Amino acid sequence: MVTDKTYKHTHRKERIIFLIKLVLYLAIVYFNLEHPAVYDKLVWLFKLTNALSFFLGANLIISLAWLVILSWYTRRHKIKPIEKDNFVLGLTRITAVFNTIFFLLAITFFFGVDPLKFVTSITIVAAALALLTKDYITNMINGLIIMFSDQLSLGDHIRVGDNKGKIMDITLINVVIQNEDDEIVIIPNSVIFAAVVVNQSKQNIRKLSLEFELDHKHPITITGVEERLRNAIAAYAKSYDPNSFSLKTIEIKKDFVQFKVQLLMPLADKETERLIRRALNTEILAIAEGIGN
Repeated sequence: MVTDKTYKHTHRKERIIFLIKLVLYLAIVYFNLEHPAVYDKLVWLFKLTNALSFFLGANLIISLAWLVILSWYTRRHKIKPIEKDNFVLGLTRITAVFNTIFFLLAITFFFGVDPLKFVTSITIVAAALALLTKDYITNMINGLIIMFSDQLSLGDHIRVGDNKGKIMDITLINVVIQNEDDEIVIIPNSVIFAAVVVNQSKQNIRKLSLEFELDHKHPITITGVEERLRNAIAAYAKSYDPNSFSLKTIEIKKDFVQFKVQLLMPLADKETERLIRRALNTEILAIAEGIGN
């Protein structure tokens, strides 16, 4: 939860950093125009200040554009700039990409390389590298699409193949989720686009499913099993929709019957889900051992 105090502190820090960069940029430009005698003795220093003025100038423009767009977006959607949001995340990633590009161009100024020739040569090299790193580029494009869409957001609970958990971060390369065992799972963006993704948060519900088997050595009935399982989680009746509880018979074999119990939780609560699963598993084991029959 972002407090007003944290928001003001962060906002003040951003403005101070911007002002420091502005003052530094103006100072460098002033010395470059004055061209002090030390520049004639230390040519590398003159090249360094030229490179810094170019990079800081571009960085200030990017930062100003970032602040303006961010201010417009946050006012329109009534959120705080430091809150995690897909649009803010995507804007930050694009800003980082532009800063990297201008940093590389600033290096050309330092080494006295013609920026136009550098860009031309880099373009040719980039075209060649694109053929070798097409998966990497695809991931970057997919990452930007995810960031600027509302299909997947930070904090959403999703399932991708056998992996399911909470989205912790979305980068230009992958989506980072935290599964039920608190393990960090990194999924490439290309996989996200190619696979079937179930976003449980967009449904505003959390489905809990549990499959189990019971053999025929005990006289059990489907109604009896369902009643015992319902009673086992009666203490959590407020945490799930009682009408959503269902016990399905998946398959009947010679020696056992395979069941599947399902229920819906209005709110995704990992701890409550864990307790419900434990209560169900405990009761299933008791049924399998013939306890309470």
